[in-house]
Amino acid sequence: MSKIEFIKLKKPEKARHLCELADEFFAGGRRVLITVMDDNQAVTLDRFMWTWQKGSFIPHACDNGAVDCLEEPVVIGTEERNPNGARVLIMGRPCSLAFLRQFEQVIDFAEVYDDDLAAAARLRFSRYREAGFEPTMR
Repeated sequence: MSKIEFIKLKKPEKARHLCELADEFFAGGRRVLITVMDDNQAVTLDRFMWTWQKGSFIPHACDNGAVDCLEEPVVIGTEERNPNGARVLIMGRPCSLAFLRQFEQVIDFAEVYDDDLAAAARLRFSRYREAGFEPTMR
């Protein structure tokens, strides 16, 4: 069963958290898939990964059909597919329960700085429980 962990965001700094988490998992030798809403967010996150922290390097690729992502340790994608065989999913956007089940670890976000986003996170949290997952909050 996938381990689902929510991270509470008190400020709209999701891109920084996506990079920190990807860096942490990469340093631990784990393959990561990061999902984002659209191609614009994918390109923005791709660029941000090169500059977010001085001296840091996260080898990554965007799954846009133009490059082969099989060997990449970190992949940014907009679709529910796992081109690099990642065992860790960091959700920059919500994904289906069926998709989550293929990962050992799933990171979701509770964006408590916005009432609508917080309500959506609470709904996902309860849906995960109803589906048999045991989500935790950090």
